[in-house]
This record gives sequence, structure tokens and C-alpha cells, in this order.
Amino acid sequence: FMYLFAIMDWYSRKVIDWELSTTLDTAFCIRCLKRAIKTSGAPEIMNTDQGCQFTSDDWRECLEDANIAISMDGKGRWIDNVVIERFWRSIKY
Repeated sequence: FMYLFAIMDWYSRKVIDWELSTTLDTAFCIRCLKRAIKTSGAPEIMNTDQGCQFTSDDWRECLEDANIAISMDGKGRWIDNVVIERFWRSIKY
């Protein structure tokens, strides 16, 4: 089983950066975020679901240190982030 994390620009719908991991931890998401910031700059807002890695103190601190506003989808509300959800559907099928 593998975990894919991707950061997508909502305006262009381009995947800015991505990382694959064998474990569902926060570290690989933070590595990906830092690479994305380094290559594309920090976004104003980062929207995620309510997964364990995105509700962790490490993730929140990383966003706060980069002055990125935190936005989270409502529980079970895939429509809140339909752009990335469409990407995941394309990957799966």
C-alpha cells in the first residue's frame, strides 16, 4: 500500500509537487510542502482534508511558520476541494 500526497495550484490545476510514501505520516507531506514552497513560493492558503497528517501539530506549525493560512474541508465534504478530488479520481481510474 502506498500513500500519494500532491500539492495542486487551484488556478492552473497544475500539480506543483508530489511525494509517495509507504507510511501515512506527516514527515513526507512536510518534505513535499517545503519543496513546493522552495520552487513555487508560499501560497496564501493551503486547503486539505482532515487527515491525521494535516491535523498534526507538525503540519500546522510548518504552515504557520511559512505564514500560510490553514483551510480544511468539512468532514465528509469532498465537494469542498473538488479540484484535487477530480485529480484523485483520474489517478485511480
